[in-house]
Amino acid sequence: MLFLSAWSLTVAASGQCSINGIVRGPDGPVPYANVVVAGTVLGVSTDADGRFELRELPCERTRIAASAVGYQRTERLFDLQGGKPLDAVVISIPSSSTELEEVVITGTMREVLRSESPIPVEVITPAFLRRNPSPALFDAVGQVNGVRPQINCSVCNTGDIHINGMEGPYTMVLIDGMPIVSGLSTVYGLSGIPTSLVERMEVVKGPGSALYGSEAMGGIINVITKGPVLAPLVSADAMSTSWGEHNVDLGLRLGEGRLKGLLGVNGYRYGDPRDDNGDGFTDVTLQERVSIFNKLSIQRPDRKQASLAARYVHEDRWGGDMDWTPAFAGGDSVYGESIATRRWEIIGQYHLPVNERVLAQVSFNNHDQRSWYGIVPFNAAQRVLFGQVHWSRKFGAGHEALTGIALRHTFYNDNTVGTSTVLEGIRKDAPQRKPLPGFFVQDEWRVKDQHALLLGYRLDHDRDHGLVHSPRMAWKYVPSGRLTVRASFGTGYRVVNLFTEDHAALTGSRTVVIAEDLRPERSWNGTLNLVRKWPSEKRFFAIDASIFHTRFSNRILPDYATSADAIFYRNLHGFGVAQGVNLNFEGRIGTNMKAVAGGTFMDVHTEQSGRREEQLFAPTWSGTFMLGYEHRSRTGLDLTGQWYGPMRLPLQPNDFRAEWSPWYAIVNVQVKHRFSERIEAYGGVKNLLDFVPIDPLMRPFDPFDRHAADTVSNPNGYTFDTAYMYAPMQGVRAFAGVRYTLQGGE
Repeated sequence: MLFLSAWSLTVAASGQCSINGIVRGPDGPVPYANVVVAGTVLGVSTDADGRFELRELPCERTRIAASAVGYQRTERLFDLQGGKPLDAVVISIPSSSTELEEVVITGTMREVLRSESPIPVEVITPAFLRRNPSPALFDAVGQVNGVRPQINCSVCNTGDIHINGMEGPYTMVLIDGMPIVSGLSTVYGLSGIPTSLVERMEVVKGPGSALYGSEAMGGIINVITKGPVLAPLVSADAMSTSWGEHNVDLGLRLGEGRLKGLLGVNGYRYGDPRDDNGDGFTDVTLQERVSIFNKLSIQRPDRKQASLAARYVHEDRWGGDMDWTPAFAGGDSVYGESIATRRWEIIGQYHLPVNERVLAQVSFNNHDQRSWYGIVPFNAAQRVLFGQVHWSRKFGAGHEALTGIALRHTFYNDNTVGTSTVLEGIRKDAPQRKPLPGFFVQDEWRVKDQHALLLGYRLDHDRDHGLVHSPRMAWKYVPSGRLTVRASFGTGYRVVNLFTEDHAALTGSRTVVIAEDLRPERSWNGTLNLVRKWPSEKRFFAIDASIFHTRFSNRILPDYATSADAIFYRNLHGFGVAQGVNLNFEGRIGTNMKAVAGGTFMDVHTEQSGRREEQLFAPTWSGTFMLGYEHRSRTGLDLTGQWYGPMRLPLQPNDFRAEWSPWYAIVNVQVKHRFSERIEAYGGVKNLLDFVPIDPLMRPFDPFDRHAADTVSNPNGYTFDTAYMYAPMQGVRAFAGVRYTLQGGE
């Protein structure tokens, strides 16, 4: 903050007032913007969340100017003659270059500009997500090049997120930097995160265990929720589709002075069964979901955090035979799969009241599930407690150090043999309890203005594996303001978790057998990233290209084939590889035309005993695209989509279905119109090309396999199967919605 002696004398004579607020761009808060009293040098910079506070202002009409790189300078006149502070004002500044301008990230566990991070991180803003409105985060992440939401069951529609072709268990999902979505809840919890709660998403492709520990083997998705100070005073978004899907988001900012609160309510309902492909089963799972979110934040001096958030999710879903109702649950007359999920979370962050930057973080979640898969029940509970304290400090002119300790304790229990034991011939419940303490340290060394070197190391202790080491290194070279080169090496690991979501295999009388001393799964990754920009006054172009190679070892896979009475767990005596190229393009012509496109080529496979096997559901080619046009910031047109090349699919012996999926694309179009600063209407068509997979179910006419052993009617021995699922089953459909936003300070 800059002050002048003359200004101080003026303040003393005319009284003191203050302005507290946020600088916003078209995509949300603008970090590190300059906010000054027009015509003077008195001012401040906004913090990582776009917040600012101007103190010791004269109690009179005062003109405030805001500016930032990539945005147009904007001035607003505020009346302070009443002598009272102005709280939660909003200064909106329009963009002058690219929509995806550098923004603040937490990929290195400290707030920096994206352009300054040695680690390549992709930042996804709410404005980008609104170009293809989706009711849940699970669907929205598909707009990121190299990230693919995979539906694992064509009946219950549960799924996970793949990064660069690796399965969901190797993707770590964080909420506000904390690992509260893992294991069981990765499969069922992602659909319960509405995009309306998301301030931004950060995607790191490649291992990140040096900072985040177990499960960060293939990549990290960090979901940053909205803060009360940043949220509008009132917001509402209601959308419906021609398939009978209805989604409503409501937001309300509460509180006065330093204490602010955000109350968010999301409701989703789809209750109209459809069977467009004629196989007798629902094309899409019917759902009813309510999510309630409340976040409290206290504004403290020196930009120190103090926040507490809680969320509750209540979801019921079912899919199956078109004649199924909840009355048939667990019976063998009409087939259906139903899942009832009850989940709550608490997240807290607090900077300790000391001179150093010490941040304490804590989270706890409880996830309960009650399910039926035909006649098979699956009931499970998972509780995750996480605590972390980390300290950051600058040393000398070029060092940014970070160190901390963490503890994650996971409790898991279900009704299968995976969490039971046999003592004296009697099977008893044996839930899994897994503590995982860790220590991490990181140093970022800036050598002059062109080079930066990051070194990191983490040491975790697992009671089964002992000490687990996770180093990483990254280097950034900036020869000019238009070219950035990054080279990074990182490691990841995943401790043994014997529970699985393969419910059918873990039912009955099977015994769990640990065939050998299991070692933790490990991954090693090297990535070379290049960013080149061509900015100008009326247009902007940029490319972001990465070459990556990840090698996996000690993969732990359950073996159900060796014995019908047991499940054998052993390490893969070989290795896995995920390698390829990501290429992203971004451009803007004037202030009206914007384009973002990306493509990925990858080779994902395992090798064991000289045999190579391609990874399931890992397309060799894939990509995303977005083309947007806005007329005078009122009416806009968005064309978005994803395209995929052939991917290997799971087959049964002598399967008549193709082993490789066809090339296909999911294309969406949207038209939007802003009637005022508060009201916007939008509508369009999803899956414009009406693509759906063929034969996603094997033998849907015999889901209980009553006649599977009949060699006359079933000579190939096929059984009912739901895993052949490589694309959404929803065909072309229209959607329409309206948004209402009332910003504070208007």
